[in-house]
Amino acid sequence: MRQILQNLRTGAIAIAEVPCPKATQGSILIQTRTTLISAGTERMLVEFSQANLLRKARLQPEKVRQALDKIRTDGLLPTLEAVFRKLDQPLPLGYCNVGVAVETGPGVADLRPGDRVVSNGPHAEIVCVPRNLCAKIPEGVSDEQAAFTVLGGIALQGLRLAQPTFGERFMVIGAGLLGLLTVQLLRASGCEALAVDPRADRLALAESFGARTVSAGNGADPIAAAGAWTGGRGVDGVLITASSPSSDLVHQAAQACRKRGRIVLVGVVGLELKRSDFYEKELTFQVSCSYGPGRYDENYEQAGQDYPLGFVRWTEQRNFEAVLGALRTGTLRVDALITDRHPLGEAATAYEKIQNGSGALGVLLEYPARVDTAPAVRVRQAAAPANGRRVTVGLIGAGDFANAVLLPALARSGAQLACVADVRPAAAWHAARKFGAERAVTDYEEILADPDVRAVFVAVGHHLHARLLCEALEAGKHVFVEKPLALSEPELAAVAEAVTRRPDRIVMVGFNRRFSAHTRTIQRLLAGRSEPLSMAMTVNAGFLAPDHWTQDPERGGGRIIGEGCHFIDLLACVASSPAIRVAAARMGGGTVVRDDKMIITVEFADGSIGALNYFANGSKGYPKETLEIFSDGRVLRLENFRVTHGYGFRGFRKYRTFRQDKGHNAEIAAFVERVAAGGEPLIPFEQLHNVTLATFAAVESAGTGRRIMLGNGCQVSLALPDPGLHGWAEPDEMLCQNVL
Repeated sequence: MRQILQNLRTGAIAIAEVPCPKATQGSILIQTRTTLISAGTERMLVEFSQANLLRKARLQPEKVRQALDKIRTDGLLPTLEAVFRKLDQPLPLGYCNVGVAVETGPGVADLRPGDRVVSNGPHAEIVCVPRNLCAKIPEGVSDEQAAFTVLGGIALQGLRLAQPTFGERFMVIGAGLLGLLTVQLLRASGCEALAVDPRADRLALAESFGARTVSAGNGADPIAAAGAWTGGRGVDGVLITASSPSSDLVHQAAQACRKRGRIVLVGVVGLELKRSDFYEKELTFQVSCSYGPGRYDENYEQAGQDYPLGFVRWTEQRNFEAVLGALRTGTLRVDALITDRHPLGEAATAYEKIQNGSGALGVLLEYPARVDTAPAVRVRQAAAPANGRRVTVGLIGAGDFANAVLLPALARSGAQLACVADVRPAAAWHAARKFGAERAVTDYEEILADPDVRAVFVAVGHHLHARLLCEALEAGKHVFVEKPLALSEPELAAVAEAVTRRPDRIVMVGFNRRFSAHTRTIQRLLAGRSEPLSMAMTVNAGFLAPDHWTQDPERGGGRIIGEGCHFIDLLACVASSPAIRVAAARMGGGTVVRDDKMIITVEFADGSIGALNYFANGSKGYPKETLEIFSDGRVLRLENFRVTHGYGFRGFRKYRTFRQDKGHNAEIAAFVERVAAGGEPLIPFEQLHNVTLATFAAVESAGTGRRIMLGNGCQVSLALPDPGLHGWAEPDEMLCQNVL
């Protein structure tokens, strides 16, 4: 199928042949009939993409600050690589889609194939959209009219926030599509409207919808016009639907308002506010969030958890339905807003019209009746089958980490990349194209069914790791799965059983830090030590919002299970010994998320001890990872995998690498080589199992105050001792977990 994509670095717009998406849980697969180009938002995205790097930096100062923080911790070259990698990713354009449902995923019962639906799907021949972001189109509303539903929902949400009452007078700044829809909604609510815009043709449309107008392009003063219109009182409220970097529009809105008036920003403008504008009149100012309640709430949009109507009358989906109802009755008239129609193949011409000020307003893209629905596309010609020393691999999951780390490392390893799979068609296509894969697919089972693929790399959400690892083993593949190995003991048991069934397959978890040149140097320096180690690992993890997916126990497992496993593995690797006891304490009250601010103590079988300080409340300017090791009157200090200092070692004081070396390249190369040559796993499964259990124990200990013993495949809880007593209490809980 075809989809419109934009390159963020160059601004180039391309129509790419990408794989067709699949209908997933709670979603609808839609064949597109027509889409509307959002003249404001999409023009702004195109202009941003076409700007040079300096202009891009000026438009996003917060991103610049983040880059400076990264330079201080990771260095200049990795930061530049990260910036260019982000800019190189294709951006799917569009969010006003009309089509016909062709398939419904599990959990969707109120729509059927053949139903006409509107959604926020992109400009693509086939889109997959969650149910709560779709609405059924009623009879009497044409496809072209329905294409204005999403923009109408944005205008309607802004109107709801302004809370207009019958007879009030509102100013609408900006008479583009959003502004003209807003004018009609105000008139339908019994309000009068004053439209402000520099273009005479758009003001003429506003007048046809019953608004008074002010031509900002002819030098007219909107503030004076508002005063004259209201007898000097000022308008009751202002809806800003324009797109401009200037803050003058907010100032004009404040000056035009009456005392205690309301200003709602629906468009995108500068926000350098003047206190006097709002203080003297006690004005209220609010920014409207897209289509309405539910927007950007993953539980609502992705998981399909609707808000009860009695408590949230107007969600984004119900706003869509209200707009469709207004289109059906003729309350909203959009036929006059359509200025251009283009087939999908002429998308570049359509965007040029929007950018060059040709007068284009409502620009529709038309789609063919017959579409290629294959879940795979060939990106390049198939290579000759790999010989015995070259490994053919497939990748499941083309997210940021895969593009930044795994795929570049695979390219350096000499592996032959057969296929990249991702549920997002554009992501799979981009990664496959950039790294020379033969195919891009949206169905990962195509990789498992490919007889030429010997090894599968799994880089999807944490909650899918264990399941996909088991499926790949069952398909006879070697498996490299990103951490964590599993999120729960039942998942870990399933993995262990799958490993037992396929002892001839290599299972690897992405514990890359043990493959770093710094770690190897530390191991060499500690060889022959005469006593156990005392280790302290401090991780300045950085803040993640409470609603970030990694904080979700079901999807991400929390940051200790999802990321802390890296550092427990590193401590176990340095000690060359398994963990046997774990105790942890987390931050008390006063913070929303407690489990990402934790001190974990680990005892190892050889008598070594390690403290993992995992803190998410530190400065971005401080090193992210610091390891200190004490043994035999000597100390090693590893700083952010860039410098290792030695104290008390003969002939060693410092080891430095040109750039941060966390071991990814060595790890991938070693795995590919082991698959090619055969042999034992690089990390015995017993060690992977032990580290995973240790993370479970840390979370349990932090929550219960118990010290957890790990031994012989069993996890044992021990009550922490009373400070005034010696020794430990008897075990009062045992959670058994067979290893193999």
